[in-house]
Amino acid sequence: MATITADRAGSEDFAALLDETLGADTGFAGSVVTGKVIRVDDDVAVVDVGLKSEGRVPLKEFAAPGQKAEVKPGDLIELFVERYEDRDGSIVLSREKARREEAWTNLEKSFQANQRVNGVIFGRVKGGFTVDLGGAVAFLPGSQVDIRPVRDVTPLMGMPQPFQVLKMDRKRGNIVVSRRAVLEETRAEQRSGLIQTLTEGQTVDGVVKNITDYGAFVDLGGIDGLLHVTDMSYKRVNHPSEVINIGDTVKVQIIRINRDTQRISLGMKQLESDPWEGVAAKYPVGAKLTGTVTNITDYGAFVELEPGIEGLVHVSEMSWVKKNVHPGKIVSTSQEVDVIVLEVDSDKRRISLGLKQAQSNPWGAFAEAHPVGSVVEGEVKNATEFGLFVGLPGDVDGMVHMSDIAWGISGEEALHLHRKGENVQVVVLDVDVEKERISLGIKQLEKGAPAVGGGVAAAGSLKKNDVVTVSVLEVRDNGLEVQAGEDGATGFIKRADLGRDRDEQRPERYQVGQKFDAMVTGFDRSKKPSFSVKAMQIAEEKEAVAQYGSSDSGASLGDILGEALKAGKKD
Repeated sequence: MATITADRAGSEDFAALLDETLGADTGFAGSVVTGKVIRVDDDVAVVDVGLKSEGRVPLKEFAAPGQKAEVKPGDLIELFVERYEDRDGSIVLSREKARREEAWTNLEKSFQANQRVNGVIFGRVKGGFTVDLGGAVAFLPGSQVDIRPVRDVTPLMGMPQPFQVLKMDRKRGNIVVSRRAVLEETRAEQRSGLIQTLTEGQTVDGVVKNITDYGAFVDLGGIDGLLHVTDMSYKRVNHPSEVINIGDTVKVQIIRINRDTQRISLGMKQLESDPWEGVAAKYPVGAKLTGTVTNITDYGAFVELEPGIEGLVHVSEMSWVKKNVHPGKIVSTSQEVDVIVLEVDSDKRRISLGLKQAQSNPWGAFAEAHPVGSVVEGEVKNATEFGLFVGLPGDVDGMVHMSDIAWGISGEEALHLHRKGENVQVVVLDVDVEKERISLGIKQLEKGAPAVGGGVAAAGSLKKNDVVTVSVLEVRDNGLEVQAGEDGATGFIKRADLGRDRDEQRPERYQVGQKFDAMVTGFDRSKKPSFSVKAMQIAEEKEAVAQYGSSDSGASLGDILGEALKAGKKD
């Protein structure tokens, strides 16, 4: 306890000695007072501030660095009292700190009133610059120097200019200012004034300031407008740099003005003559034209017919034979192609073109070169559950139905006779140009098969209900394979058609090479005839009954047939 008391007493003695040496604190220290310059010495000014002693202020504090101090006896100036008395008994004063205090006071008023302040950029620090605001030093961030990034700030340094105070803390001595805010506000005022003078449809001159992928920004004298790439020219423009460059002076037309958002849309092509005027008369439907492929998409290709006029060839109109193929595999950019005009819509500025229509229809060309009955050779492209697809001359495909592959076996069995990649000979059965279908056959090339498009069946040698002599080619469990005449068409007689009686319907009764009469009952899809003995017997019976009476008149069936046989022998 004694030690503490002694320390406390020592502290009080030191404070008393300090006051005795430097002078007691009278409350003036730290305040700003008004003083009168008494005289000016070589480097100091002696100032009377109304206290018991005078103060001395260095002359350098009255002027900016490198400038002469303008102070003379009798001037009234505000000074900051740093210390009431120094060792020499003089009051320690500071003009610089007084200016700083004054500046802070004025800055606080401007900050509260959201007013601009004047300052000078005088130094560079990390992240920005230092600004002298009339005695107070503020920080100017690099992002707040200008609206757009500035590479060189040298021209702006040392030049008095307005700033906007963004944030200030007097206790910590921090001030943050912005030059950009002032420029934006000024620019907004200019934009608002300028935009009122502009009207839609007006033609003005502007300078290209910036170019993007979608267009260019044009300075109209304080306000920027967007010139979209689609409004630069009627012809296709892939990038704005193909038409204009930064710094170019261009003549543009104001298309739209949004005064709320202050956005302006500009156009250059609107100053040119519209190539779409009278396009329907210039390009009638059905006209054959030559154009250049300018762009290829997933859904087709754009063909330029003239500068500013493009038509679309849809992917479905590109090729007769290449289906579900990307347009880039059919045509290439800058390629010249012949097209046919399919449709013209002047209002929507659309022209539909056809590429395949300018070429001969491969199915029509095939039908002319290979009529029905012609034999061609092709490669089996694919085998399906219902037939074979065969590649034919002219890049077209034909189908052999499973029923037209071979005689005497089922269609399922016939499909296994051929494989993909095999070259086969086929006969043309039918060509449908509109439906783009070609029907082919293989079995028709076998010996004894009916001639397609001519010969036995088609020439009328065999007609339905004709009775002909047939030869047995093959005996099967379900019937007979027979041939009309010596080298006529082959056909089949079902087991049930071999006779009226069950005993006659046994195929084993017949031998290969045996000949007998049968009636033609019809033709299948491949013109192969069907024969029937049973139908012939029934027809003969009806004819006999009609000529020689009926069983209803009292005559028996044996009598009727007997009379018919007698008449046949007489003939």
